[in-house]
Amino acid sequence: MARTGRRKRDRLRWSKLYTFSCLRPSVQLETSDTGTASLGGPGFSRVVHCNQPRLHYKKPLKYPTNYISTTKYNIITFLPKAIFEQFRRVANLYFLMAAILSLTPVAPFSAVSMIAPLAFVVGLSMAKEALEDWRRFMQDMKVNSRKVSVHRSDGLFGYKHWEKLRVGDVVKVEKDQFFPADLLLLSSSYEDGICYVETMNLDGETNLKVKRSLEVTLPLDEDEVFKEFKGVIRCEDPNPSLYTFVGNLEYERQVYAIDPTQILLRDSKLRNTQYIYGVVIFTGHDTKVMQNSTDSPSKRSRIERQMDKIIYILFSVLVLISLISSIGFAVNIKYYMHNWWFLQPDDKDNKLYNPKTPAISGLIHLITALILYGYLIPISLYVSIEVVKVVQAMFINQDLQMYDEEAGIPAQARTSNLNEELGQVHTILSDKTGTLTCNQMDFLKCSIAGISYGVGSSEVEMAAAKHMASHSDFGTSEIEIEPSTPITPVFERVRKSTIKGFSFEDDRLMNGNWTQEQNSGTILMFFRILALCHTAIPELNEETGGFNYEAESPDEGAFLVAAREFGFEFCKRTQSSVFIRERYSPSEGPIEREFKVLNLLEFNSKRKRMSVIVRDESGQTLLLCKGADSIIFERLSKNGRTYEVDTTRHLSEYGEAGLRTLALSYRVLEESEYLAWNAEFVKAKTSIGADREAQLERVAELMEKDLILVGATAVEDKLQRGVPQCIDRLAQAGLKIWVLTGDKMETAINIGYACSLLRQGMKQICLSTAPSDPTQQDAKKIFLLSEQAAKENLSLQMSNALQMVKLERDPHAAFALIIDGKGLTHALQDDLKDRFLELAIECASVICCRVSPKQKALVTRLVKEGVGKTTLAIGDGANDVGMIQEADIGVGISGVEGMQAVMASDFSISQFRFLERLLVVHGHWCYKRIAQMICYFFYKNIAFGLTIFYFEAYAAFSGQSVYDDWYMLLFNVVLTSLPVISLGAFEQDVSSEVCLQFPALYQQGPKNLFFDWSRILGWMGNGLYSSLVLYFLSISIFSSESAFRSDGQTADMAAVGTAMFTCIIWAVNIQIALTMSHFTWIQHLCVWGSIASWYLFLVAYGTASPLISGNAFQILVEALGPASIYWISTLLIAVVCNLPYLVHISYQRACNPLDHHVIQEIKYYKKDLEDHDMWKRERSKARQKTKIGFTARVEAKIRHLKGRLHKKLPSITIQTVS
Repeated sequence: MARTGRRKRDRLRWSKLYTFSCLRPSVQLETSDTGTASLGGPGFSRVVHCNQPRLHYKKPLKYPTNYISTTKYNIITFLPKAIFEQFRRVANLYFLMAAILSLTPVAPFSAVSMIAPLAFVVGLSMAKEALEDWRRFMQDMKVNSRKVSVHRSDGLFGYKHWEKLRVGDVVKVEKDQFFPADLLLLSSSYEDGICYVETMNLDGETNLKVKRSLEVTLPLDEDEVFKEFKGVIRCEDPNPSLYTFVGNLEYERQVYAIDPTQILLRDSKLRNTQYIYGVVIFTGHDTKVMQNSTDSPSKRSRIERQMDKIIYILFSVLVLISLISSIGFAVNIKYYMHNWWFLQPDDKDNKLYNPKTPAISGLIHLITALILYGYLIPISLYVSIEVVKVVQAMFINQDLQMYDEEAGIPAQARTSNLNEELGQVHTILSDKTGTLTCNQMDFLKCSIAGISYGVGSSEVEMAAAKHMASHSDFGTSEIEIEPSTPITPVFERVRKSTIKGFSFEDDRLMNGNWTQEQNSGTILMFFRILALCHTAIPELNEETGGFNYEAESPDEGAFLVAAREFGFEFCKRTQSSVFIRERYSPSEGPIEREFKVLNLLEFNSKRKRMSVIVRDESGQTLLLCKGADSIIFERLSKNGRTYEVDTTRHLSEYGEAGLRTLALSYRVLEESEYLAWNAEFVKAKTSIGADREAQLERVAELMEKDLILVGATAVEDKLQRGVPQCIDRLAQAGLKIWVLTGDKMETAINIGYACSLLRQGMKQICLSTAPSDPTQQDAKKIFLLSEQAAKENLSLQMSNALQMVKLERDPHAAFALIIDGKGLTHALQDDLKDRFLELAIECASVICCRVSPKQKALVTRLVKEGVGKTTLAIGDGANDVGMIQEADIGVGISGVEGMQAVMASDFSISQFRFLERLLVVHGHWCYKRIAQMICYFFYKNIAFGLTIFYFEAYAAFSGQSVYDDWYMLLFNVVLTSLPVISLGAFEQDVSSEVCLQFPALYQQGPKNLFFDWSRILGWMGNGLYSSLVLYFLSISIFSSESAFRSDGQTADMAAVGTAMFTCIIWAVNIQIALTMSHFTWIQHLCVWGSIASWYLFLVAYGTASPLISGNAFQILVEALGPASIYWISTLLIAVVCNLPYLVHISYQRACNPLDHHVIQEIKYYKKDLEDHDMWKRERSKARQKTKIGFTARVEAKIRHLKGRLHKKLPSITIQTVS
């Protein structure tokens, strides 16, 4: 493992170039320093012995291992926690009580018949929970089993599994590997200890972060030197703050301050650096990323929680009729028992039939009644729901429309408990990087010297052009597109460019044609700024002979690719120079030019710009600057504003097209001016004190002024395939969409435009605790702004914004709320969070920037609890785990960057676009299936269970059942189970294509149209009505006063019970057939097969020995079959039972149809094929009114163009008259 000491890269000392990112703590602390003393106090008690991990095996330094677990259970907690989960269900509690009571002598059924079903239901559910948690465990093992190079002893390194790491271990992490724990950076492959870190998994930012080791640890850059390395780190205790760190390193009898620039966090990745050495500070669940995670929650769907309330109601009814039954039994025992001499018990002391103690008899009979009427509460409901949900999850897993062919990843329902919840989502909270975007920038357009170049179109423009071209009442003949802002119908062709990062198309600049342009000198400067103003490193690609660029941000990479394609190839960087190969025409060879890099003022979120000072081969000194247009424009000189008006217009057009823009400018420096400035700059850079950064800002301001505008760039942040269309459909389905990102505000806003969450004309409400323009304020005043003042400032901003929104009278006005992490810290406090939520709900879209993982979870909780409706969180990184677990439904994107989000999720998909089908199709189907299934279950059990109660009253509350025990056992298990399972698994009100064409159908779920109390009570009422018809018509027809057979025989209890049960089987199965909208052979087999199985059972049961069949011996073949009244009454009663439902559904379809009724009728009569205009009109009606998405954006554009057209009409009329 030993290295030769030879470096693979040039010896670049980046710290001499970087101005702000690499501020090294220059103050060496003494041991008596007050800062050191405070590190021993509460919250700062951690002590790490570097390269001595064995010292941390015992208390008080016994720290956790690096093993992590995201499972809900373990071997010890599985049984108690899983049993608790099962008995959170009210029905299971009831059946547990019934099973216990069945052990008493007064139980009407055997104990086994009560205990076995309960054990089966609970056992099946627990097995499903165990299987799902096992999958989480296996994914945890994949992470824990990763390997990293660790110092073993005597300067020798070897590989260890991540889970074996201990605090104090020295590790060597190589390029493109994840950091296995939180580390202190000791050294890197660069001479001055610089390394680049990608933190996308932590905060969503794609820009690489620059980290730098302490100067004292720079010599620790070989394997062998760690043989004698020892040191002590005293630092803060584990906490979730990603952006802070307080600690000291005691090394070689000196104490050095450690700050966040030396800390490498777990789950971030090493980039653009061959290797680093680091020492482990925090492991496992002590790491900051794990501190930001939450325990795996136990989630239950809203329908399941509402089902508990229905169980309470039915249990109340059960107790009520049981009390009536017990009272009736006590009354009969007291007043009529002495007349029933033929029923006298052999045991004279029998308390159940003792007329002297009727109260005791009634209480004992209450136990019998509670068990006997238990059919009101269906235990098979939970089994059926579990089976149905597993089948639904299989359909989700096997849906080819959600299968990513490129990655080979299908959708996965990691839990089936929340299938129906997918159909009731109200708000989606989405991560940005890796979820909405694929982190790829394409150079698409540019503005140089006031002229716009680039004829290609962005994804936003493509969709807008396509939508406008197909708009039925606003064709291209009505719109006059200005030549300066062409909308190319690119949806009819494929982009020619196949170069990654470069989709520019315009022959005026390509192949050296730019030299023929009028402003060729300005164009030359534009290209040079692209090629020089960056911090990237070129790497020779041996296969192609060209260069790959490792840049801090995707934007920089796209600029360098563009510069290369324009003929300005960045080919080499040394410590002090950048080399560019310039080619002015294809026929000429390239000319290599050297530019001396004098200073680098890098980009950060506060400066919003980057500058580089270079000296060209002629000795001319230039300041090259790129940045946000608002920042650059205010720094232009009077002579540098020549192209400002045209460039501003182009920037607006690029923004409208959803592109990310930067303005480019330069300044020629006199040598004396530069030397004077540089002296002051060096003085500020080497100063000691808390205001060093403020001094650097001030000095940078002195140089970055009097600029000359060159032009602007427009790059497209490539969204994941289908993201804009998906967001548009979800918006049309009536869903609210929030974006929570750790990225900076400008980036998030650009993405908001790209996916049409924002658009031109939308009023943006930006909430922040910082002053509107920090660059114009004294830095000390900003930092001294008290927390209370910041909170009051934010409260005032929210109040003003809320008032503005409420006073808005324009029906088309749309508001977007944008808030940063610091503002969110105050907005989430108890006294402000309700006002913040009220404002957010009033806005069409909400974007939260610079958000920590903990804040993502807190925002999700606020929306979930404040709105009171179903929330869905979707993300792809470890920073999204908190919100995924906090939301009602968590969806993980199984992308390239780890599997943490997937491991914590309820559902996983490979791309954001599949969310549309998951919700609009599967969510809609699952919600309606489960809702109808549960309602039907309660209907059939009420219809069946109440007939037992009616007969009890008829039989003097004796506890005698009218039905044979086998009938009652088979009712839920065989005779009515398969139809209801087929309903829950296969029912479709409309096809998947129609679901996608009519997204507003989805609103039936959030509005809970199929499981509200009116629907539930309606089904219960239907069950009550059916029970009355079934019982009283059957008793009337088969009364003992009239014969039911031609030979004069009257019906006994077995005949009445069997006939009544036959009517029940027919009635409930016809009812479910009427409920179904979509029939396949499976449904037909289940429904009609269930009825047929009843008759087959009767024949088989009747042919069994009388010792088994009892009074049912040959009951169908000899008793009921030959009697025509049996068949007639079955038909009559089944029809009468279902007549009210048939009338209700006919009236509803004719007079007050729901959306899916209309669509079903159109499809049935094939009107969608015969009348395309009508079908298109119905589709446009079926969109929820929304102010976000492509559709809303195009409609706003059309309104704008129509307004301009109407303004032109009067002048056109005047010209015609004259």
